[in-house]
Amino acid sequence: MIRKHPLIAHRLRRLQGGFAAIEHRFLRDGFWAALDHHELLLYIFLVLVADRQGMSYYSYDKICSLICVSLDEYIVARDGLIDKDLIAFDGRLFQVLSLPAAPKCPVRAPLVNREDMCRDDPATVRQLIVNSLKGAGHDR
Repeated sequence: MIRKHPLIAHRLRRLQGGFAAIEHRFLRDGFWAALDHHELLLYIFLVLVADRQGMSYYSYDKICSLICVSLDEYIVARDGLIDKDLIAFDGRLFQVLSLPAAPKCPVRAPLVNREDMCRDDPATVRQLIVNSLKGAGHDR
């Protein structure tokens, strides 16, 4: 066991007025690895702003502004967290839930050939959409 001593003793972290905490199990049991970066960003944000029951009521436009994501990225992240049983949302209120027994990871087949890449790789799909819009006179 490694003996640990604070590196800067007068700067010990203390929770003051907030309730933000993430169980170590979130990292240890694979929940962190099960989230994409937008889901992780939204989850951490919701943990930070939640009250002691995990409740918060930030609007989507405020959340998007604070965590610097588009509305589409926010919706995909929110729905991903709901599907993974990490949050509940009633259209107005969020609740960060206690961690389920195990992470819910989508099982994805590996991308093996060009057809798989064109159909399932998010970067390829995005590039196809951008290129098609450029051809239709919708330059970004």
